[in-house]
Amino acid sequence: MNSRKIAIVTGASRLKGIGAAICLELAEAGTDIFFTYYRPYDAEQCWGSKHEEAERLESQLAALGVRSSSMELDLTNTESFRVLFDQVEKKLGEPSILINNAAYSAENNFETITSENLDLHYFVNVRAPLMLSAEFAKRFQQGRGGRIIHMTSGQSQGPMPGELAYAATKACIPDMTKTLAAEIGYKGITVNAVNPGPTDTGWMTDDLKAGLVKKFPMNRIGQPEDAARIVSFLASDAGEWITGQTIHSEGGFLRS
Repeated sequence: MNSRKIAIVTGASRLKGIGAAICLELAEAGTDIFFTYYRPYDAEQCWGSKHEEAERLESQLAALGVRSSSMELDLTNTESFRVLFDQVEKKLGEPSILINNAAYSAENNFETITSENLDLHYFVNVRAPLMLSAEFAKRFQQGRGGRIIHMTSGQSQGPMPGELAYAATKACIPDMTKTLAAEIGYKGITVNAVNPGPTDTGWMTDDLKAGLVKKFPMNRIGQPEDAARIVSFLASDAGEWITGQTIHSEGGFLRS
């Protein structure tokens, strides 16, 4: 019988992204991985993703000696959370770690925002992590060692002009984290959130990097591996006494 931990990581379609870095960091620690991706969303973004990147990620995970599986999943679907957990249990077994990394972001402001666009942000950034977390908690039977980690973007740290719908929906994560941690702690599950700050996952232009790097005291921009390391710690046994927290792991990023 396999005794390794099993982790679900949503939104790991790009090898340069935070989701992929989390998968690899957890695998380095001996955790089996089930990740999701959704190519239609990536195809809409300026950075895009190559069709074979999910397969390449699975190959990299296999090279680390862990079991892995994946599926393309549309998190706007109301049944997506049940479909996901059924697949994970079928392919790998009962998960003990859930990383809600998938997000939806489309530029808008008070002049361009629409109800339809706001709904898409809500479905992926609020409903999906909440329903996935609820399903995880309902199915979790291990008694201790359960971990839920949400990825957020520091909306409480300052404004995000041009990202009105994204800021409004992701801002729910810290308060969701506090309440969920209080509700399900008795099941042996911790719930935390991580804000990695500005991270170079392929979307930054050279001009943007040049402006941002001056705001980091260590004179470098955050990398996906930086976020992955803090997530791995929270997912480990060493993170057992941390719950209900939003950790701003931003490398001292200066907003003023």
